[in-house]
Amino acid sequence: MFILGKIFWIVAAPGNLLLLLILVGLVRLAGSRRRRGFAWVVVGAAGLAATALLPVGSWLLLPLENRFPLPTALPAKVDGVVLLGGGVDESISAARAHATVNHAADRLVSTAELARRYPEARIVVDGGSGGFLPGSSSESETMKAFLIDEGVAADRIVEEPRSRNTHENAVFAFEEVKPQPGETWILVTSAWHMPRAIGCFRRAGWSATPYPVDFKTSGRLLERTEVVLGPQLFLVTLAMKEWVGLVAYRVLGYTDALFPG
Repeated sequence: MFILGKIFWIVAAPGNLLLLLILVGLVRLAGSRRRRGFAWVVVGAAGLAATALLPVGSWLLLPLENRFPLPTALPAKVDGVVLLGGGVDESISAARAHATVNHAADRLVSTAELARRYPEARIVVDGGSGGFLPGSSSESETMKAFLIDEGVAADRIVEEPRSRNTHENAVFAFEEVKPQPGETWILVTSAWHMPRAIGCFRRAGWSATPYPVDFKTSGRLLERTEVVLGPQLFLVTLAMKEWVGLVAYRVLGYTDALFPG
């Protein structure tokens, strides 16, 4: 399913899909079906224009990010914190011999803050390789190196290097940690990813406190956005991948609800 999902998203990613429509339309324009080809080009170009001019990405991300609010008060005692992968680039980190973060770096920064707040808590770095083929390095290795650089003691950190998607994050981390009844665990991931993550952890039998970070929107429906295609297309892609993932995970039985809340 991991490989099939990767292949599917090569075509279904909004930018790739709109570009494909334009290319197909140009091919048809060069042939005998010019009217139909013109329609394909118009649809593709209109999609790109709407993405650049309208806050479509923010509209799609808002329900995801608002589903789980950031806790106003945290427990006095926490047994552990689970940090989901996605905030580092393991291939560049391995090539440069330096922990390299990406757009979701807030996951690591927030986990380091929680580690300092709860000095007795275990820190689980949860993530393997996100590439088509598993590499020599893993996200968990890079995340561990980052947290150690931030002052977290190495003997507090538990690595889970096998998982390649959110479903496996929950299942393999549960097997690795074996949380006991009555323990308090905090789950750290991006706000837009939290519904699917919580659904997977609940399905695995792990009731964790959601700690959403890495917000991409202000939380308001109407907000000013940059009229630049690149950043807006990034948000649309991020949101669409998550909505598709929620549906797919529910169909596969990986989550306990279509839109966990």
